[in-house]
Amino acid sequence: MDMPANYKPFNIIEIKFKGSRKEFYLNTENLYLEAGELVAVETTTGGYDIGHVSLTGELVRMQLKKRHVRIEDVVKKIYRKATPGDVDKWKISKDLEFETMHKSRVLAKELGLAMKLSDVDYQGDRTKATFYYTAEGRVDFRELIKKMAETFRIRIEMRQIGMRQEASRLGGIGSCGRELCCSTWLTDFKTVSTSAARYQNLSLNTLKLAGQCGKLKCCLNYELDTYMDALKNIPDNVERLETLTGTVRHQKTDIFKKLMWFSYPNDDNWIALDIARVKEVQKLNREGIKPEYLKVEVEVSKEAPAKVLDYENVVGQDSLTRLDNKNNWNKKNNRNKKNRPKGPNPLATGENTQRPQKIVQSRPNNPQTPKSQEGTIPPSPERTNGSNGNNKRRKNYRNNNNRERPSE
Repeated sequence: MDMPANYKPFNIIEIKFKGSRKEFYLNTENLYLEAGELVAVETTTGGYDIGHVSLTGELVRMQLKKRHVRIEDVVKKIYRKATPGDVDKWKISKDLEFETMHKSRVLAKELGLAMKLSDVDYQGDRTKATFYYTAEGRVDFRELIKKMAETFRIRIEMRQIGMRQEASRLGGIGSCGRELCCSTWLTDFKTVSTSAARYQNLSLNTLKLAGQCGKLKCCLNYELDTYMDALKNIPDNVERLETLTGTVRHQKTDIFKKLMWFSYPNDDNWIALDIARVKEVQKLNREGIKPEYLKVEVEVSKEAPAKVLDYENVVGQDSLTRLDNKNNWNKKNNRNKKNRPKGPNPLATGENTQRPQKIVQSRPNNPQTPKSQEGTIPPSPERTNGSNGNNKRRKNYRNNNNRERPSE
């Protein structure tokens, strides 16, 4: 899209690095950058790093406002677009990360440190490596840094992260069958408590509620606001209700249908009550009144209920067996056509539809038919043991009919 002539583009660019890490940089050289390009950027410890352009223009201004970052706080600059030499050096450094991580794990195990090294991130110029680790408490890794600096000949930076950040860096597939939210689009981690599961009537099973990181799943907060709005009209502390028959206890609540189930002691049958009836019984119990019946009988109208269609074919999807049924129907039609007698249809020509009288006549010895028998009604073709005689009788029958038919 062409910008207006007097438009000044926003000079802050969002750059993405490994592990969904994103930072903002100043485009002081006014380079024309598009999303996905590799650029060389400034670092806090010297040298340069390589990253991908993720956002440009006015969208970056919105991201700054969302992350509560002021424009004055963005001081690091973009040096240039990545050259082929920069890209080759960056790829070589990325290839070393896997081997470096395993060697550092061996060194930490030899020192007996209670920590887990989860990831290594090399800088683009291969002068510095950042090691991400998780630990339950504080770890003294000064000796580990000395050994790693001697082994890898680079500057070492250790950064402790939480379990959720570790899962976002490593990635994986969740129980829903999709990629983890924290490794794809989720940038900030909110606190998830077991009360979120209680509000949504989920079973408090830690195996089902825990994610790849071992903590409660972040998706428990996605629909929590909807459940909280639905719970506003449902009464609290309804553990029991008093009736003349006995005390009923609360068993289950359907939040969206606004139904609550109660049961009498030693009775497996549950009674479903709507929210209005529960509030009414609660009010009567507070006044010291016990209703005789817990559930109010509703008169059923005698009108026939409207028929509800379970399924309607709105997208034109046919049955998978439609071709099989069509083939069977064609086979039946072909069978009927074969059984029909050949010749013109007497109903269509207007001729007499009465069948000719069958006359049993012995077959003459002379193969040639005498002239005296021309014009007589030939015998109807009957089924005999021999097939040649039947064919000859049908042929004579057609020839005689053709002779007797008057010309139109």
